[in-house]
Amino acid sequence: MVREKVTVSTRTLQWKCVESRVDNKRLCYGRFILSPLIKGQADTIGIAMRRALLGEIEGTCITRAKSEKIPHEYSTIVGIQESVHEILMNLKEIVLRSNLYGTCGAFICARGPGYVTAQDIISPPSVEIVDNTQHIARLTEPIDLCIGLQIERNRGYRYSIKRPNNFQDGSYPIDAVFMPVRNANHSIHSYGNGNERQEILFLEIWTNGSLTPKEALHEASRNLIDLFIPFLHAEEETLHLEYQSTQGHFTPSYFS
Repeated sequence: MVREKVTVSTRTLQWKCVESRVDNKRLCYGRFILSPLIKGQADTIGIAMRRALLGEIEGTCITRAKSEKIPHEYSTIVGIQESVHEILMNLKEIVLRSNLYGTCGAFICARGPGYVTAQDIISPPSVEIVDNTQHIARLTEPIDLCIGLQIERNRGYRYSIKRPNNFQDGSYPIDAVFMPVRNANHSIHSYGNGNERQEILFLEIWTNGSLTPKEALHEASRNLIDLFIPFLHAEEETLHLEYQSTQGHFTPSYFS
């Protein structure tokens, strides 16, 4: 278990991982506590952390597939059990880990008969496949399946925009679920009496295996801090201007 301390005013906040488990390669769970907090603080932190966990952490996924032999998304191909749409949905579910900036290319080239899984994806060294057993397609005849892939690192969720000219060259956009955190909950336990009441914040985090819950917690915390830094700079600027005014000068500042 992990325990760290942060001094706030006269109190010493402590956070601790009280439960951690890996259910499978694509599902990890962690439960954390932070205490002692005064009344109201646990809810403030819990709401902000949940939003940051679900919306502010970057992830990697396949955002486009291309194959010149595919006439349209809802077609079927002789020798492949799945329809093109089903293959695209399977590609959407592939869990990746990377340190990418932007996009990169990858490809699948497999020959049947047999199963095509995530281990058949040929990708750059900067991209790691979390679960090589994820199913993509089943080839029932001795045919070749070659698909070009676009891999992207981003955040949040993005609907694919399907344009007719994309389909003409065999390029198919895929709905992108970049979020490595599948779910996050917070709960509060209160204790004490009257004005001495304090709170314990419980955070539960489920990830897709590309990050551990602890890594997700750290990244969400850093992202929240980065969002608040401009307010700290604004305070420093205000103090600087107040000091100048007491010295008899006032120099206005402008946003650059």
